[in-house]
Amino acid sequence: MSKIGIILLVILVILIIALVVLYFLGRKAQKRQEAQQEQINAMKQTVSMLIIDKKRMKIKESGLPQMVIDQTPKLLRASKLPVVKAKVGPQIMTLICEEKIFDSVPVKKEVKAVVSGIYITDVKGLHGKPIVAPAKKKNFFRRTLEKAQEKAGAKPIK
Repeated sequence: MSKIGIILLVILVILIIALVVLYFLGRKAQKRQEAQQEQINAMKQTVSMLIIDKKRMKIKESGLPQMVIDQTPKLLRASKLPVVKAKVGPQIMTLICEEKIFDSVPVKKEVKAVVSGIYITDVKGLHGKPIVAPAKKKNFFRRTLEKAQEKAGAKPIK
């Protein structure tokens, strides 16, 4: 066997080992995530709250209790979280929002939210109406691309 064949064989073996390790780590992480989701579903409750403010902030700057900051892994402390400041009853609380519903959370409006501890999992309007996320603005490139497609006849004119 030539040197190139041996080198390619060694690289192939290393890649196969890496894929097997990643597969088992992924399965373990998925089981852990399912267990956490079960805990969140078991503890959830519907609460009426007035949303004061929402931002993406680092966990140290968010105003969450020190115990929560201490329990987060060190790698996640530098990343930004979707944080919502809301008035629940007479007290103002800082809550963490789920990423997929963060854009649909209205500011300065009263909503019914499904809360599990300090984690907001779902938001509805006060009278059970679903809240529609505002449409995102299109950037310059997207607008010019759509105009060009309309002129070319590739896209129907609205």
